[in-house]
Amino acid sequence: MKLTVVGCSGSFPSAESACSSYLLEADGFRLLLDMGNGALGELQRHCGLYDLDAIFLSHLHADHCIDMCAYFVARYYRHDGGRCDPIPVYGPEGTEHRLTTAYADTPTASSMSEVFDFHTVKPSTFEIGPFTVHTERVAHPVEAYGIRVEQGGKSLTYSGDTGISPALDELARDTDLFLCEAAFTYGKENIPDLHLNGREAGETATRAGARRLVLTHIPPWTDPQANLTDARAVYAGPVELAAPRKSYEI
Repeated sequence: MKLTVVGCSGSFPSAESACSSYLLEADGFRLLLDMGNGALGELQRHCGLYDLDAIFLSHLHADHCIDMCAYFVARYYRHDGGRCDPIPVYGPEGTEHRLTTAYADTPTASSMSEVFDFHTVKPSTFEIGPFTVHTERVAHPVEAYGIRVEQGGKSLTYSGDTGISPALDELARDTDLFLCEAAFTYGKENIPDLHLNGREAGETATRAGARRLVLTHIPPWTDPQANLTDARAVYAGPVELAAPRKSYEI
């Protein structure tokens, strides 16, 4: 598997990065994890507009899904080659309604479903192309899911947005790469069931026995180096900060 960071900024785009979006590839199949603010433009550095095979949305906050509205335009109004066939989109209950409401002026109430084949995510195990996917509800104010993706004996776990969560510990158990949010700063914010700080991300990786930790979803107003230091204080494995356009072989 190859993971490419399309965007990793938390809450809103930074000058250097779009919001959450990660491209996962294996056997010629392209699965996009989230499509936050600014992600669609950056995505085109890594693949063609119409080269995605499936999309997974961890939850329906704008910094994880709002560029789906722009992607609807690209797929629905394409003149060269005609309208695109529906691409599978996996998201929480109400994803189609959320995106239709955000766009606010689709030709009909069902226009989104003409180019997106919506599938409702619940805690489960299923297949997306060559990937075996495990999803679990995590701790966030809205319905939100962490995801574990397995292929060829390797695994990636992506936290989405979450506070401390036993379900995330299990998703990340012995995972090869743990892509974990660290939006808060240790000793500064302390809001349960919202986000992790760097130390909590490191502690989660330690409990899970994750082999590699990549911190992501750090807002522009947060010092990422402090989060990195806090994670390293409690996690003995390799840990680094996500960076746009960086790729990982898993």
